Amino acid sequence: MSNAKNTVLSAAGELFGRKDPSAVDRWVAAGYRQHSALAADGPEALRQLVAGLPEGFRYEGARVIADGDLVALHGTYHGFGPDPLVAFDIFRVDADGRLAEHWDALAPVVEDTASGRSQTDGPTEITAPESTEANRALVAEFAQKVLVGADYSVLTDYISTRTYDQHNPEAADGLAGFGAAAATWGEQGKNLVYKTVHKVIAEGEFVLLQSEGEFGVPVAYYDLFRVADGKIVEHWDVIAPIPAELPHDNGLF
Repeated sequence: MSNAKNTVLSAAGELFGRKDPSAVDRWVAAGYRQHSALAADGPEALRQLVAGLPEGFRYEGARVIADGDLVALHGTYHGFGPDPLVAFDIFRVDADGRLAEHWDALAPVVEDTASGRSQTDGPTEITAPESTEANRALVAEFAQKVLVGADYSVLTDYISTRTYDQHNPEAADGLAGFGAAAATWGEQGKNLVYKTVHKVIAEGEFVLLQSEGEFGVPVAYYDLFRVADGKIVEHWDVIAPIPAELPHDNGLF
């Protein structure tokens, strides 16, 4: 396990598992930079957030992806509000082994999904670490050509025509399922528009894109892809509206 991954898992366990505000002193850098819409900047705001977590709060982790000093978590928060929230969290770990920066995106858990899959189930283990850079390159190229460039004629150059397991709650499995969902979204005035890819975080067969665009309104896209044999075979996501105001001046990205 990488040092950054170990740091994030240990810190998150104390902060959000044990709900221990004093863990901020052990794990969080003095210049902690916040991008979440849920908290203000700095370690003291994080301390207040942890101290205010309700009795029934818990985090159910699904995946952890480490890429250099960035570590992405994919899981479900219970108790932040009346309904569970599926979330992606990205942390940057500094040279001293402390949490230095954080980004996130959250969306309500949907029980009845088009594919019958949940927003977090599926493979979790990284089994092909040697494929990291090839998979990063594949997904990064897909992001620029298909997502940003909107050239869907090359879709099958990147996504498998045999297996495409879908975890977006409104899309069924396969390319046909995605196409049908995209058509419905378009009819609703919610065309998938990707403007900027901000981060590409890869480890083994998993590649996470953090992007900015529009889905009827300005949104943050967090798309997690699993790659096998040189093609994308699985997809999880969170699409989160960008709020008009944030509790800090750092922006969502």
